[in-house]
Amino acid sequence: MKLNLTADINSLDWKGRNRRRLLRRLNLDIPLLLGLLAIALLGLVILYSAGRQDLDLLLRQGIRLGLGFLVMLVLAQVPPNYLRLWTPWIFLGGVLLLVAVLVAGEIGKGAQRWLDLGVVRFQPSELMKIAVPMMMAWYFTSRPLPPQLGDLVIGALITLIPFLLIVKQPDLGTALLVACSGIFALFLAGLSWKIILGLGGMTVIIAPLFWTLGMHDYQRQRVLTFLDPETDPLGAGYHIIQSKIAIGSGGFYGKGWLNGTQSQLEFLPESATDFIFAVFAEEFGLIGLCLLLTLYFFLIARSLYIATQASDVYTRLLAGSLALIFFVYVFVNTGMVSGLLPVVGLPLPLISYGGTSLITIMAGFGILMSVYSHRRPGFR
Repeated sequence: MKLNLTADINSLDWKGRNRRRLLRRLNLDIPLLLGLLAIALLGLVILYSAGRQDLDLLLRQGIRLGLGFLVMLVLAQVPPNYLRLWTPWIFLGGVLLLVAVLVAGEIGKGAQRWLDLGVVRFQPSELMKIAVPMMMAWYFTSRPLPPQLGDLVIGALITLIPFLLIVKQPDLGTALLVACSGIFALFLAGLSWKIILGLGGMTVIIAPLFWTLGMHDYQRQRVLTFLDPETDPLGAGYHIIQSKIAIGSGGFYGKGWLNGTQSQLEFLPESATDFIFAVFAEEFGLIGLCLLLTLYFFLIARSLYIATQASDVYTRLLAGSLALIFFVYVFVNTGMVSGLLPVVGLPLPLISYGGTSLITIMAGFGILMSVYSHRRPGFR
């Protein structure tokens, strides 16, 4: 009996080692993969509730998640050297697609953001969330660090061109995320704190001009609603008021899965997309939110750790920028749903219903896994 038990334990241990070897052979980072799977499964659970128990909706999201993990797996096999070679062409292709959107893009809900190629319909602006940090990393790889004034001007242009094209659609949320991706690359390249503070001061000075000339009426209304949502409780302030009610009513333990009144009785708009965090808070309470945020923190921390193990400047800047972009996704969505930030229309990563943004996020994690599997020799 003891021999059989020992044999069973050895067999399980052997199978476990084989699985780990297979994952390493596929260039998959096990901790990162487990964190992604945990959040994705949690997302399907809450989406079933937020989507009014619509199995078709759940199936479509499951297919998109499967496609996202497939994209991650494929990119994990691509050595960073090849990514570096393709970077200028990826960036140029993304800019040309943004121009094509302005010329012949589909218009929906007052915005011109989509390209329909017949076989697939997608938002080219999502590509720039990866293309901009790739291009910034590519440029600064061959430049002295920390960056000099001339290099800062070039870096600003790399970021500004797609930013302005996306603002024109208009899509301020994605534009700000693209701008952040370029700023993060500059920061990780060793940008001086004096320059950072100077740019911050310039932003404050330019803000009134941007408010007057650079923002549409509905975007200005979102900022005013953020400052005082109660001024229009049945109009512009309705979303955020209902969201805060949902989060507050969840309490410590939550109302239980499928028992959230704000979402199930359809008081909460966009419950399956931008405001799904409020549904989660109402049904799972503070305990559930702590679990979800801990999983997000783990993914961000692991991604930053991967950046520290990168083999060169290109992979270090790219991995660090991708990790911080993911942080902005989480920070902005949870902040806007909680009433701490204006509503800008960014989804909760891996949980909100949607396709293009999900694929972009998973592509970023695929690149991170490639960076880690090709890290410096001697690092684990």
